[in-house]
Amino acid sequence: MSFPAATADLTERARPHTIAALRMVAALLFSCHGAATLFNVLGGAHGGSVPVGQWPGWWAAMIQLIGGALVLLGLGTRYAALLCSGSMAYAYFSVHQEHALWPIQNGGELSVLFCWIFLLIAITGPGSLALDQLLPGARQPALAR
Repeated sequence: MSFPAATADLTERARPHTIAALRMVAALLFSCHGAATLFNVLGGAHGGSVPVGQWPGWWAAMIQLIGGALVLLGLGTRYAALLCSGSMAYAYFSVHQEHALWPIQNGGELSVLFCWIFLLIAITGPGSLALDQLLPGARQPALAR
């Protein structure tokens, strides 16, 4: 079953804006995790700040804060999203997987979701409303046309 032509056209026109909304919401939440871990703010259940340079907690929080901010702004989006995705894959397999097989059992649902969302963003690009589009020599991604 396929969509009527008018609906298909509407969904195609909405695609870059929908991708941008997903990018911004996921990146904001990701950055909040980093801020909560680094600065003991936002009421997160992270137990306060971690010592500077501590592996892997401090580095993961820096990736969350800075990588999330870059993805949120749409600046170096594909690279930042790929780094964020990889850090969440690492978090899942090094922290959560050892406790149980399934994410629902081991508390790794957020790691899995962030990993796949950021991978999607790295592949599709930032959508609309990205600062990358304002840089000199930047070309408009195919999905944003």
